Amino acid sequence: MDVRALVEETLDGYFGHYPVAATEAGNHTHDDRWPDLTDAGRSARLAFLADAEARLAGLESAGLTRDEAIDLRILLAYLRAAQFNEATLQEDRWSPMSYVYLFGNGLFPLIARPFAPPAVRLRSVAARLRALPAALELARAALEHPGERPVSAFHAERAVATMPGVADLARTALAEAQATGDPDLVDELRPAVEAAVGAVEAHTAWLRDDLLPRATGGFRLGAELYEQKFRHALKSDRTPEDLKTRAAQAFIEVRAEMVRLARDLWSDWVGSEPPPADDGTVVRGVLDAIATDHPRADELLDFCRAENARIEAFIGERDLLGLTDEPLEIVWTPQFLRAFGGAMLIPPGPLDRGLSSFFAITPTPDEWSDVQKESYLREDNARMLRLLTIHEAVPGHYTQLAYSNRSTSPVRAIFQSGVFAEGWAVYVTQVMMDIGYGSDDSALMLVHWKFYLRSITNALMDIGIHAGQMEREEAMRLMVEDGFQEEAEAANKWDRARLSSTQLCEYFLGSVEMHDLEATARKATASDGGEFRYRPFLESVLAHGTPPTPIIREILFGS
Repeated sequence: MDVRALVEETLDGYFGHYPVAATEAGNHTHDDRWPDLTDAGRSARLAFLADAEARLAGLESAGLTRDEAIDLRILLAYLRAAQFNEATLQEDRWSPMSYVYLFGNGLFPLIARPFAPPAVRLRSVAARLRALPAALELARAALEHPGERPVSAFHAERAVATMPGVADLARTALAEAQATGDPDLVDELRPAVEAAVGAVEAHTAWLRDDLLPRATGGFRLGAELYEQKFRHALKSDRTPEDLKTRAAQAFIEVRAEMVRLARDLWSDWVGSEPPPADDGTVVRGVLDAIATDHPRADELLDFCRAENARIEAFIGERDLLGLTDEPLEIVWTPQFLRAFGGAMLIPPGPLDRGLSSFFAITPTPDEWSDVQKESYLREDNARMLRLLTIHEAVPGHYTQLAYSNRSTSPVRAIFQSGVFAEGWAVYVTQVMMDIGYGSDDSALMLVHWKFYLRSITNALMDIGIHAGQMEREEAMRLMVEDGFQEEAEAANKWDRARLSSTQLCEYFLGSVEMHDLEATARKATASDGGEFRYRPFLESVLAHGTPPTPIIREILFGS
């Protein structure tokens, strides 16, 4: 069997064992079912992964083309990561949140993405909803019999709060069916929705009343497991200790630049009184004044839509890179994803070409006090929203993934590196600042450095929590006192850091690797006697899907 055929066979098998991942990727062969959540299902997945790895590894010494060898490396790394997740990490046995994401991600793309007529998509939703009660029963069985790690109390607590979002998706599907005017479709979907909603409500009650009171597990991975996940999830040559060292140095440098800028801005934003001697007080004072300039809670979407149009015009004027035509919608974050807070991009699957990406903004929760809501809006103030729009939309995640979906290599498009994606978004925001975006607004640069400082603190906190013993007080001090974040934003990030592990390292690690790529490109251009230009460099980085950054380095520079 040749390489291409074996890769296609492996992808088909992978999608069969991971049907929700298939839906998210844009392969719709398995949209009507969930993965097998039994122990036998896990064994079958592990057997498939081991067999696929062995067969693909046997080709490594065969006369492969350069592109084939690169795709093979990427695919093998992801198969090994999947084995680690199934055999060692086993989040489905100790994290009730894993099922919120599984079931939410299995329904949302079918409802939201018009890759097929509504009737086709909603019948797949109906099939998954009919199977949801049994899947939830298996989820409870797995959580009742955890492996070496007991169920995490915090993950159970957050699942209680967010699992109802899965029921909301089911209700939304019924409303979508009613909107089609097809009574047969409504009749097919209604009983599935009613059964699924009842099953989700029963599962949520079980989480709250039964599992949570006896969940004794902590949220930390521990240093050994964290280092393993770091290697498999981030696919970087660096270790957690390496990244921590570099982040600590960057923290000092960025904070010093913020102090310099804040002292220059003091009189414009705070008043004629001399700034205080304490550097932190100066920065906080200026940022506090800047933070008062923010849209109302109900204006966030319109503000970002208008800002995105201004950004696109600027990119065109500066010829930074070619813009894309794929549709982008700016919307409120679906409820089942709101545990992560903030803003995010929800892109189409790499095989779903030409569909909308969603730049999602998390609204202020209704149950929050006015003080909490104001703190949230102060953190994501007008200038921070300008930066978030760059990061999440253009030329950040939306642009990068639109380019990625053009890749002719399904492996590079499907198996996406979070380090590459997040690193690009952080890095290209710096590029925008460097070429003069918002140069008429000095306060924007100060907020930009605060935004970048956030990516640094993300890494320090993630490593400190999961490979160390960082507690809430230390994390909040790092974010609020040292990193100048608002209390509400920092509290959300503390929760997010406990829910996830390694993901918060992607921003800083990826930006470091992107800046290293640019430095190499500048050196190569200079050695050839040429002049470095951003557009050809940026487009060359974006032209190969979303592989791990070391792969991009090999593609562009051969090492």
